[in-house]
Amino acid sequence: MSADGFTPVVDIGSGAGFSGDRTDSAGPVVETLAASPRPAFLMYEMLAERTLADAQLAMRENPAAGYSSRLRAFLETSLSPAKEAGIRIVGNFGAANPRGAAAEVLHLANDLGLARLRVGIVEGDDLLAPGGAMAGVVGSWGKSAPAAANAYLGADGIAKALDEGADVVVTGRVADPSLALGPLLHTLGWADDDWDRLAAGTLVGHLLECAAQVTGGYFADPGSKDVPDLVDVGFPIAEVVADGSAVITKPAGTGGAVTLATVKEQMLYEIHDPAAYLTPDVVLDMTDVRLAEAGPDRVHLSGARGHARPRTLKITACWPGGYKGEAGISYGGPNAAARGRLAEKIIHERLAKLYPDLEFETGLIGLTSLSGAATPADAPEPIDVRLRLAARADDVGLVEAALAEVEALYLNGPAGGGGVRRQVTPELNTDSLYVDRANVTSRVSVVESLDEL
Repeated sequence: MSADGFTPVVDIGSGAGFSGDRTDSAGPVVETLAASPRPAFLMYEMLAERTLADAQLAMRENPAAGYSSRLRAFLETSLSPAKEAGIRIVGNFGAANPRGAAAEVLHLANDLGLARLRVGIVEGDDLLAPGGAMAGVVGSWGKSAPAAANAYLGADGIAKALDEGADVVVTGRVADPSLALGPLLHTLGWADDDWDRLAAGTLVGHLLECAAQVTGGYFADPGSKDVPDLVDVGFPIAEVVADGSAVITKPAGTGGAVTLATVKEQMLYEIHDPAAYLTPDVVLDMTDVRLAEAGPDRVHLSGARGHARPRTLKITACWPGGYKGEAGISYGGPNAAARGRLAEKIIHERLAKLYPDLEFETGLIGLTSLSGAATPADAPEPIDVRLRLAARADDVGLVEAALAEVEALYLNGPAGGGGVRRQVTPELNTDSLYVDRANVTSRVSVVESLDEL
């Protein structure tokens, strides 16, 4: 029994909350998990709709790519100590190519001298892959064939990979909370229709999925919501009780804070209906969840309720979307805002005249880039602004020509412009669709060597 009266049986720590997260923050989490007598897991949540689309683009260019390009950076310091301490790792860094990610994990294990590392691979989310539910199907989409279509899988494949002895489990698109629920199913043996416990485990996963957001990151607002030492903010750890209730905490000596407010804010993050949060595993009802302080940087949660999982699974589908370009130029010093407005006027009128079919928008970063026309007339004028142009077209040449107009402002626009940067990238448009879950099956394999891939 812990000092606050609860009896946890499983520990789950966060190693990352998105693909661009800090790579050193998992260290204190691993040290804390290693000191626990309980089964422990380290969870890497690194996949969003945007990052999955980027991964699909990368794999179109190189079939060996398509997994998180930062996988090695995240695991190179945590893989050895986790393996030594018996901490098992679960992550969706497989993105569009889980097998490629598994190969990278095995390469890293070889480089680190780790023997007999077992890597579980969860597949089946890619509906257009050979054998996928939508492979070769065009008419059912209601538009042209998508470039990619990935279903949100649940926790069952993760649990199965752990049941089969995986030290590291690599997934593609699974629901974020399932990364924590899978280890709980494996360790605690909950039935697949024990809705309240599945809901409780899903809530734990939801609180961990964004890493430092629940320990004060993205929460802080100086003077209103002060958070200590965000320079070294600690990533969260959930100490989970057999019934699914849990304590959210963080490693001792790290920055940030775990409070009722940080937990409440993360609990409601990205939730459309607190009474019916839809996941592949369960429909989570948060309306009776109870939070209580259980000591410094410790918040206990209980009372999650669940209902039968949906009959359908969400799909993120991607279609080729042409090309997107961005360009910017800065103006500083006295009258900078007026010069920026003049530059914006020039760009608008030039593009409207030269390229009437071009989709574009502009904004003055530091003045109107977020609020646009809603900016108060008496807003204080900044001493520097940056004009930003964003353009999109199916023709890459048209986008490049539009961005060239920004660079031309060096000699054809107002005084004092500088620091032009421009880039063009291929674009995928995404849409959310649904598929009968009976048509989608997760596939699990566990490998120990590159020869098995």
